[in-house]
Amino acid sequence: MAKENNDKVTIDLFVEQPRRGRPRTNPLPRNEQLRINKRRQLQRDRQQGKKRLELKTDQQLHQQLTALADQLDCSRGELVEAVLKVTLAEDNDVMPAVVNLIKSGEN
Repeated sequence: MAKENNDKVTIDLFVEQPRRGRPRTNPLPRNEQLRINKRRQLQRDRQQGKKRLELKTDQQLHQQLTALADQLDCSRGELVEAVLKVTLAEDNDVMPAVVNLIKSGEN
């Protein structure tokens, strides 16, 4: 029986041929791996007492936060958390300015 190069169904004819790419290290498909890893991440966050907070911003603010986080060598989430903690902890004119910004509709 002749071997066709495009016939990948007959496995025994292709045993000697090396497979391309890096060998699989995990038997699960990629989407299953991602689902398991996300579940583990959420469990770690729960154990650390963290809650999820979603934030939508305009592109300019996003770029500013990214640049500042890169300068400080931290993640954007850590930067936003630190800014919020400092802002809420201080008793200065920050909160009235935030309330005025929200009421003006420029957010």
